Amino acid sequence: MKKVLLSAACLGTATVFAQVKDSLQTKNVDEVVMTASRKKESIKEVPSSVTVVGEKQIQSQLTVNSDITSILQYTVPSLGTNSGQTSNTGQTLRGRQVLVLIDGIPQSTPLRNGARDLRTIDPSAIERIEVIKGASSIYGNGADGGIINYITKRSKTDKKISGISQIGLTGQPYGGTLGVRASQLLSGKINKFDYTLSLAYERTGYTKDGDGVLISPTYSIAKMDNYNGLLKIGYDINENQRIEASYIGYSSRSDLNVGLKTGKYGIKPTIGEGIGKGLETTPQGTPKNHNIRVSYDNKNLFAGTSLNINLYYQDFKTVYGYSDTFFNGGQSNVISKKAGARFNFDTQLWNSANSQAEIIYGADILNDETVQKLEDGRFWTPNMNMTNIAPFVLAKIDLFKKFTIKGGLRYENIKVNVDDFNTLSTLKSDGTFTKSIPVAGGKLNYNALVGNIGIRYNIEPYINLFGSFSQAYSINELGRILRTSTSETIKSLETKPIIVNNYELGATGQLSSWLNYELTSYVSTSKLGASFVQSPDRALMIQRSPEIVYGVEGFLHFSPTKWIQFGGSYSWMEGITSIKDDGDYSTKINNSRISAPKVLAYVQARPVPALSVGLDMLHSFQQNRFEPNTKTGLYAYGEGYVPEYTVFNFKSSYEVDNNWRVSLGIENIFNKLYQPAISWWTARDSDFTNALGLRGTFMIEYKF
Repeated sequence: MKKVLLSAACLGTATVFAQVKDSLQTKNVDEVVMTASRKKESIKEVPSSVTVVGEKQIQSQLTVNSDITSILQYTVPSLGTNSGQTSNTGQTLRGRQVLVLIDGIPQSTPLRNGARDLRTIDPSAIERIEVIKGASSIYGNGADGGIINYITKRSKTDKKISGISQIGLTGQPYGGTLGVRASQLLSGKINKFDYTLSLAYERTGYTKDGDGVLISPTYSIAKMDNYNGLLKIGYDINENQRIEASYIGYSSRSDLNVGLKTGKYGIKPTIGEGIGKGLETTPQGTPKNHNIRVSYDNKNLFAGTSLNINLYYQDFKTVYGYSDTFFNGGQSNVISKKAGARFNFDTQLWNSANSQAEIIYGADILNDETVQKLEDGRFWTPNMNMTNIAPFVLAKIDLFKKFTIKGGLRYENIKVNVDDFNTLSTLKSDGTFTKSIPVAGGKLNYNALVGNIGIRYNIEPYINLFGSFSQAYSINELGRILRTSTSETIKSLETKPIIVNNYELGATGQLSSWLNYELTSYVSTSKLGASFVQSPDRALMIQRSPEIVYGVEGFLHFSPTKWIQFGGSYSWMEGITSIKDDGDYSTKINNSRISAPKVLAYVQARPVPALSVGLDMLHSFQQNRFEPNTKTGLYAYGEGYVPEYTVFNFKSSYEVDNNWRVSLGIENIFNKLYQPAISWWTARDSDFTNALGLRGTFMIEYKF
């Protein structure tokens, strides 16, 4: 199949809401630099909305909660709220799936989305997080709603050795909840070599709600050991050439052995009680996530042309809890191995006083082998082997240091080999099991020309306008489609790609030295989207139909004095679909993708130079978009009513001297008893769980 599209290869204006909110000294937003557009560039050169979560903001949020999904929900306006579990199901970006990367290495498993891709690194190893909002093809498969790129720490010193040591305790005002975390960062430079070493360990205690009751053990973060290691070594060959190699390893394993007491949706929460069944053969969690990367940079290869080469490899496995829904029971996992290369040339076309132009071109190569199995060896999905070769070209023109035009093309050439397999027998709503059928595999080919275009006009500091059109092209959730096959061959299944068109208009600016703002509106369309819906027997299936998602988001940031700053953001979205592809868009996309409107607000003060105190607020509005079944009174999956809730977090730090600092953070400071949004919209008894109650974190830090 061949289609001509335009894809997001260029990025947008970095949202300063997250970037500057914990740096009282920051006044000039022009200093924010993006790298995710394949080269470093100021945010004043990019024509769409991007959020950059800076190092200080990450460290501040880490004081409250080390879960990266929690950090993101408090810093990215259009990202869904987290589940409080190891799974990031429902935490979509602008109503669509997001592609997660570490230093440009894909962490997501689009061929079989296991919803464990956000929690693949400890935040202590992250320098900043770049969030590209809206459809993007810049890194290939899976970025229907955008990209979250974790940029890891690097050496910033000329000393031979410097470092940061942290140790902390976490706990709730209930027995058994005590946890511990420790991290060590070492970095330095020796002649032409520089290095960064980061190690982190965390052991969590039991997790309890506001009443001190154990939270459900399903996807629980309780009694979990988390390990993270980063080693990065760079060598400056000369002033123009550099080579860098890095390894990042992450592992999480839970030894929680608590029984499950199922509650009643909307009435009584599902909780942990008693002793577990002891049926698990493997601790649930993500036992391994290995990332290896080698890069080479040459700033002056020839005639004003620079070169960047990135080679990478990822080995990922995540394991879920024991389930009786499989015939004879079992644990499922998702295993994915990726190897890739990116070749990036950047040629300056001209550089005069009033205009500059450059062209970026190259190719991306990716091999992704993904499978979902049971721990006993049975295949739930077949082995899927995808190869993607994508040449690209981007152009950028700057006029009068005010007007920027960007555009690009990318040719996607994707081949997927699917092995023969037998479907698993799984439990139906009537208590019987489905029949296992043999399915013949085969080869699937996808080709498309994709690209983007964007314009930004920096009229005055107080008003900068931008608009863009971008697209994503992804083979998403192929494994889920295959594993529920009722056909004996994949050729009869609907496996066409998801093609998303994203339109965006926005304005940003600095009204004074102490006031920044941004306002963005967007519409994304797809002729063949993909959503989880509930079949008549209450089993989950993939619905393919045309879709439209639209929304608005914005933020205000105030810094009236050197010692205080405050601000907030608001995001709202809606999604509609034409089930019969007849132009009737009266059906709404369910709440598993369309998040409730969200308000983030904060205040940060420094009453004395050594002391910083702050308060964060998250308010999720109610979401009442569907009616329950008239006969049963039950909501379908993803359509449950979601009530509003508000949570406050407190954070503080005190600098004892130039080397020592202590910090105290309190999550859910008012010990509110509530349920996260996912507990409501899933509309299932087993998923109706309470959120974490009040929990404190005390940390001691030493810098040298």
